[in-house]
Amino acid sequence: MQKVTVRDVASVIETLAPLAYQESYDNAGLIIGDANMSVTGILVTLDVVPATIDEAIASGANLIIAHHPVIFSGLKRITGRNYVEQVVIKAIQSNIAIYAAHTNLDSVPFGVNSRIADIIGLTKQQVLEPVENQLVKLAVFVPSEYADKVRTAMFAAGAGGIGNYDSCSFNLEGTGTFRAGEGANPFVGEVGEVHSELEVRVEVIVPKPNISAVVSTLKHVHPYEEVAYDLYPLLNAYGKIGLGIVGDLPKPMSESDFLQMIKERFGAKMVRTSPHLGKEIARVALCGGSGASLLGRAIASGAQIFVSADFKYHQFFDADNKIVIADIGHYESEQFTMDIFCEYLSKKIPNFAVLKTKHITNPINYF
Repeated sequence: MQKVTVRDVASVIETLAPLAYQESYDNAGLIIGDANMSVTGILVTLDVVPATIDEAIASGANLIIAHHPVIFSGLKRITGRNYVEQVVIKAIQSNIAIYAAHTNLDSVPFGVNSRIADIIGLTKQQVLEPVENQLVKLAVFVPSEYADKVRTAMFAAGAGGIGNYDSCSFNLEGTGTFRAGEGANPFVGEVGEVHSELEVRVEVIVPKPNISAVVSTLKHVHPYEEVAYDLYPLLNAYGKIGLGIVGDLPKPMSESDFLQMIKERFGAKMVRTSPHLGKEIARVALCGGSGASLLGRAIASGAQIFVSADFKYHQFFDADNKIVIADIGHYESEQFTMDIFCEYLSKKIPNFAVLKTKHITNPINYF
């Protein structure tokens, strides 16, 4: 079997959930370990606790993939006084690497919130809070006869997507001029002479994580020795990336039937709710984990209920008889993240041991 390194596994995960999409407060990525270390096995979990390290050792895995970063803020000393420091010490002593994909996995298609929406059965899914400042416009000048080749290559590298459309571009013909200097090897024209060439200005939209691949591809397929291109940052919201999901139920349900359904599907011991409004549930907003900050978005989306977790007492008042808040619990809302990791890694790295933890890390119990 071909050697697989921690860096290889991280690269695979980041094709699904690029680190650029994590929130500013987050700490996704390789938390502990050597990126060049050969991987003997992968253990997938929601949280990393000391028992998780023991489980990895027992199973022969030396890489743990988690949703929650075990180190979220700075550590000034590591003495084993709490579970985070205990994990750090035990992982380093046992040569166990730990990688986390957190809010970046929350924000992408087929990520955490998409999985929750699929489990509920929502159709016409849309991102509840799309990210901004994650798109650029790339404009490049190409000889007319090469424009199609360059466009096609950039599309394949990750450019040209707008909403549910791909291969999107704008093209404008014009005349480019240049003079090749000494030492140049011009594709057209002669050294020392001003040359005019019929060119096409090709414009495409590129998500920031794809810029490097698109520009590299552009330079490789473009016929010119020196490629003239511009990158413009855009303020537009990126509708495919962001926190939360809103969508429609296949058939409206009563509040009680809907709450019973999500209680069963997410294995929730209880669901904390704001006052019921006596309306049928047809449109549902959701956010895995701590989603209280998205309540205003949920109300504005026209949803009758907002499924999330970690609402505080006074935050339930913010429903203001406009929506029902359904707090199903943090662990309960994100538990299927482990399935996302296992399915994706098994598909991208076949014939490699990817195990899901048998340890329930939920720290909350009900008496």
